[in-house]
This record gives sequence, C-alpha cells and structure tokens, in this order.
Amino acid sequence: MEYLGSEGLHVDLCDDGQKAFQAFSENSYDLCLLDVMMPEMDGFSLARAIRAKNKVVPIIFITAKFLKQDKLKGYDIGADDYITKPFDEEELLWKIKAVLRRANQQAVADSDEGEVVQLGKFRFDFKNQCLSCNEEEKRITEKESLILNYLYHHRNTVIKREEMVESLWGENDYFLGRSLDVFITKIRKYLKPDERLQIENVYGVGFIFKVPEKV
Repeated sequence: MEYLGSEGLHVDLCDDGQKAFQAFSENSYDLCLLDVMMPEMDGFSLARAIRAKNKVVPIIFITAKFLKQDKLKGYDIGADDYITKPFDEEELLWKIKAVLRRANQQAVADSDEGEVVQLGKFRFDFKNQCLSCNEEEKRITEKESLILNYLYHHRNTVIKREEMVESLWGENDYFLGRSLDVFITKIRKYLKPDERLQIENVYGVGFIFKVPEKV
C-alpha cells in the first residue's frame, strides 16, 4: 500500500473486514480494494455489505484463489475487477486507474441517460434502476441496469459479445463473459411477462435484443 501512496493515491488500510466496513460507513471512498481472506468479515461478505450501502463505488478483489467459481462469485456480487496473488504492483496500479476511469466515464454517461423508456409492457427507469409492469415495480442492481440499458440502446441489432463486455467492464476475458451470461439470464426472467421481448443468442457472435418498435 505504500507503493500506491507514493503514486499519489490516498489509502486507508484496515486489517480486518469489520474495521474496513466501519471505515467505509464513516468516510467517502472512490474505490474499495478488498482482500477475500480477511479476519472478522471475509471480502465477499464485506462487498455485499458495501453494496447494500452504495451501489456504485468500484470494488476490486485481491485474492490467492484461482477457482473460476470464486471469480464468478465476485463479479456476481458486483466486483469491477479481480487480481490474484502474487501480483505486480504496477499491474495493480493500472487496474485501479482503469476502474476509476471507467467509473468516471459512467458517471458522465449516467447524467445523459436519465430518461424513462418503454420496453413492451415495461417502463425502464435507468437512473433509478427500476423496471415497472402493471403497476408493479422491481428494483434491479446497478450492473443489471447497465446491461439492460446497453441492450435497449442496441435493440433489434446484433450485439457482439466482446464489444458488450469491453464496453461494460473495460476489458474482455472468459470470466467477464461468464458473468455477463449470468446477468443476461436474470434479465430474461425479469422480462418474461412480455413474450415479445426476447434476448436471443447469436451463435458465435453475441446477442440480439428483440423489441417491438410499436407497442
């Protein structure tokens, strides 16, 4: 952490998960760097607690675990990136700067995308992360909202998987692609009440989100 400080970043170091959550609750941070294996509260549990309070603060996991399931679990909770031990300090700094850059870009994009749009029987409120149908509202996660917003703005056209992952996460790899599949499955379930809304797989390419032009 001294290296990050020497690079101009202000760092608060906590040696267990409970202290980290207390610090997060009492202060404002641009990014959370979480070790999965921590005493008192592990990194995954801490990330869930953080997400319950703040849906947008970037989270990077640091872990010695190499299992695919652990990475998918981290992304499903809402992680923005993942780095395994041992790692190069310069690589960690690059990841931190990349995640912060994406967060800033998304903040700008959010300010321009405050519209509530009609999706078949649904009304989709992007900024408030809400899907409404027949006077019933469902609050969706930040990442689900970002993915549905991307699908909406590319509706009725073939969406390349690699481009979608790159746009949403800032990079493309196997684990991010699998995480996208998990989110797509969830969104399909949310949209199931309107059979006209279909997210179809395009073999070897990606997806197409079929939306009726007139409803």
